[in-house]
Amino acid sequence: MPAAQQKKSIYEPDQEGLHFPREPVFQTLAEGRQHRRERLAAVCRIFGRYKFEYGFAGHVTVRDPEHHDLFWTNPFGMSFSRVRASDLILVDHAGKVVEGTWAVNRAGFVLHSAIHEAHPDIVASCHAHTVNGMAWAALGRPLDPITQTACGFYGHQAVITEEAGAVVVEKGAGNTVANAFANAKVAIHQNHGLFSVGRHSIDEAAWWFIALERACEIQLKAEATGSPLKLVAPEKAAHSAKHLATPFMGWLHFQPIYDWIIRTDPDLVN
Repeated sequence: MPAAQQKKSIYEPDQEGLHFPREPVFQTLAEGRQHRRERLAAVCRIFGRYKFEYGFAGHVTVRDPEHHDLFWTNPFGMSFSRVRASDLILVDHAGKVVEGTWAVNRAGFVLHSAIHEAHPDIVASCHAHTVNGMAWAALGRPLDPITQTACGFYGHQAVITEEAGAVVVEKGAGNTVANAFANAKVAIHQNHGLFSVGRHSIDEAAWWFIALERACEIQLKAEATGSPLKLVAPEKAAHSAKHLATPFMGWLHFQPIYDWIIRTDPDLVN
């Protein structure tokens, strides 16, 4: 089909010259690294603003674009709400901090290093102890396809029941969580909380986490009415997951949130 006749996505601008978010292209690895660090710091600020923070629990990681066996993460004991790009630490799969001056969260290292090591295609991962996520995780059930948001996870969510509620600090204990991401982009760890991954960007991973927390809240509220849930038909739920919950769509959903946080917290890039 000639280029002029190709059907545009509904998310493409209809007129030339209009601003439309585009995924960045970098000329050097250093540029790509700085971009990932800035976006990771922005995710921390956003999670803090959304009240996803719970003491020192919660961690976000992104793989280094050059050294694939290393990942950047938030410092242990620093509030999400004040993290800057320069505060991030670079950690290897053995838990050693190779760049930065803060300690690493032991549980975060065990879980995220297992995910990154087991899945070279995963760029970023998010985990936090959120109110709705922990409440839904206590049920040990997958989310039902009752909204378009929940349909985005249809066929791509995992429920982890092993080591439910246990404090994970020993290396190797994170393999259970890592194994859940063979085909999933989000996981519900029973009696613990939520996880998400991005196979293309940290933006994608952050959006899946935000959407997952929202989907948990919606299902909890819907079930609280006592009325039977009306489920989306499997074929329609699968269609939504395939077309409206792609890595690009996850990235795109995150862009207005990033635009908001960079205007209110411009220091996060320092």
